[in-house]
Amino acid sequence: MDAVMELTEKEKSTGSSVEESGTRQRSKRSRTKELDKCSNQELGRRGEDAAANFLHSRGYEILERNWTCRFGEADIIARDSNTIVFVEVKTRRNVEKGFPGEAVTAAKRDRYERIALAYLEDCVGLTDLSVRFDVISIVVVSVNRAVIRHHISAFSTL
Repeated sequence: MDAVMELTEKEKSTGSSVEESGTRQRSKRSRTKELDKCSNQELGRRGEDAAANFLHSRGYEILERNWTCRFGEADIIARDSNTIVFVEVKTRRNVEKGFPGEAVTAAKRDRYERIALAYLEDCVGLTDLSVRFDVISIVVVSVNRAVIRHHISAFSTL
């Protein structure tokens, strides 16, 4: 599932349009500079915010964000009806080094499965639910817009 979404309402209200900044070329340069000022950590946080908003707008209940255990961190843990969904979020400024979802390796998948087991051991009230692993890939196209691709059951290969 693909979508183009605004990253945050705050960014929407402060973002400049082509009309406000003069020429299209100057506007594009200013957006690029603003994106370049954003650290990788900040870009990742904004991507996770956008992913959580994306899932929530589609009826998912967000249970946890940045849940950590001895195996690592799950970016988002959500509930989709009778399914617990562990979501890895990958955000990039462009696709020069490949699409964000391509960064989810077999080792990352194995780690996410261990994280899921640890989470389910911790949560007493979660029974009779399916488990699913999704990846949300985000490519930022301007300061306040991104293309979001939701890979449902991304780890399913059997």
